[in-house]
Amino acid sequence: MPVAIETSYPATILVTGGTGLVGYGIQHIIETEPVGSRFGRRAGETWVFVGSKEADLRDPEQARRIFDKYKPTHVIHLAALVGGLFRNMRYNLSFFRDNTAINENVLRCAHEAGVTKVVSCLSTCVFPDKVTYPLDETKVHLGPPHNSNYGYSYAKRMVDVANHAYHDEHGCNFTSAIPTNVFGPNDNFDLEDAHVIPALIHKCIQAKRNGTPFVVAGSGKPLRQFIYSFDLAKLFIWQLREYNDVEPVILSVGEDEEISIKQVADAIVAAVGFEGEYRFDPSRADGQFRKPASNHKLLSLLDADFEFTPFEAALRDTVRWLVEHYDTDARIGGTVTKTTSSNGVPTLKASNGVHANGNSVVLIKT
Repeated sequence: MPVAIETSYPATILVTGGTGLVGYGIQHIIETEPVGSRFGRRAGETWVFVGSKEADLRDPEQARRIFDKYKPTHVIHLAALVGGLFRNMRYNLSFFRDNTAINENVLRCAHEAGVTKVVSCLSTCVFPDKVTYPLDETKVHLGPPHNSNYGYSYAKRMVDVANHAYHDEHGCNFTSAIPTNVFGPNDNFDLEDAHVIPALIHKCIQAKRNGTPFVVAGSGKPLRQFIYSFDLAKLFIWQLREYNDVEPVILSVGEDEEISIKQVADAIVAAVGFEGEYRFDPSRADGQFRKPASNHKLLSLLDADFEFTPFEAALRDTVRWLVEHYDTDARIGGTVTKTTSSNGVPTLKASNGVHANGNSVVLIKT
């Protein structure tokens, strides 16, 4: 059983990829929860949220400069090159190479700097394509991932391998989290590359603005588990402060809280206030019907007081955020181009950076 160990103070917590969806959520929680509370800032803490404009973490020298500059005692590692299905299928090598480089550089720098704790963010895509459900933490390495995004999946899966190796060889307290489908303020709402909830929110807002039908691909029957980014942020903070075991933890609502895509779309229509034509297109593929993940381990470690935000409330907050930020700083479009690095190796770069929204750095101190 993992043992809860209080974070030593003073502490500097570096959040890589800190200006994206989950980093934004962690920053929000740290700033709004009561100081000294379970999820709020604590005396002696400095939180540093680093975005891709400050450092390209694929480059070992840039990664080392970040660690030399901020001298973190703890790291929440969120940075990644991410993309939708078709980009993953087209650029499996680039997603594998770039994410492997990011993860290797962050973990190596953390070890060399004597960082006390690292929590890295994985993804449910690390699980095998052919596996019995529900997913749980023991099934990560039981077979190959789906071939559509095997590059990204294997790069993320190797973080778990590296965590165990650093623990076994050097005694490092490196661990990882496996969130299910995340959504919330500051998500990627680009229709070409967004996940289901941000894509449908953006599409519905466009339909309302343009007076066009809101058409949802597929039958609406598939079921998914969704976790609000602010809830996930609290769980990352919990894992950083209270969970000390190398084995990963699935961070998710329970299997009994699966929601159909139709329920999602209905809630979006209500939250947006869309009154036009709304229908499904069953000629489009549904994808996998269910991919349930068990949160039994998480609930066995958390106390009974933790509550997930009701889905409809979280969705309304997300819609409200996008409406307020739509014409300013929301991520509603962008491109990924293939570039050549300084050593002549082709690589991918998002128009807004390797990860997040391109902000440089945010510091929060007590």
